[in-house]
Amino acid sequence: MAVTVKLRHLRIAPRKIRLVADIIRGQRVGEAETKLEFTRKKAAKPLRKLLHSAVVSAEHDFQLDKSDLFVSKIFVDEGPKIKRWRPAARGRALPIQKKTSHITLVLDRVEKELESAKRLKGKKKPEESVSSAGALEGQRKRRKKAEILKRQKMRPRAVFSKSKAPGRTKRIFRRKSF
Repeated sequence: MAVTVKLRHLRIAPRKIRLVADIIRGQRVGEAETKLEFTRKKAAKPLRKLLHSAVVSAEHDFQLDKSDLFVSKIFVDEGPKIKRWRPAARGRALPIQKKTSHITLVLDRVEKELESAKRLKGKKKPEESVSSAGALEGQRKRRKKAEILKRQKMRPRAVFSKSKAPGRTKRIFRRKSF
């Protein structure tokens, strides 16, 4: 059973909240709370409160255990902008947009995640066919050729002038002689 909670009209820009939301996405609830506790961003406190609200809701409404929950989804949408004006030079006014955010947090049980992983483990891997072996051989050849070309590029190209007459200077790296 998925538990969904929302926080709307939070007066922090969505871009700033997404930085913190990315930290807890996919984490177990205990780990997520700890990470939010020690994150030094303004958005961490409202997210911690929202996570706590979701956990309490899951325990009370659905009789789920806190240790079985993880953050399956968290997304931050843009809310309405509060528009203000700021005075500027020569009697002008420049607009200010005070951005707001809507946060949606979804908690789910870990068992569901483990079941899907078990199903994937149970499937047998397809055996390598002759065509895939040929493809691997082709990749090896291309890699070897790329390494050889790389080594050739790394060698310095010292080109000497054809005549070794005195007073004549050598040309290095294909530059003009002085």
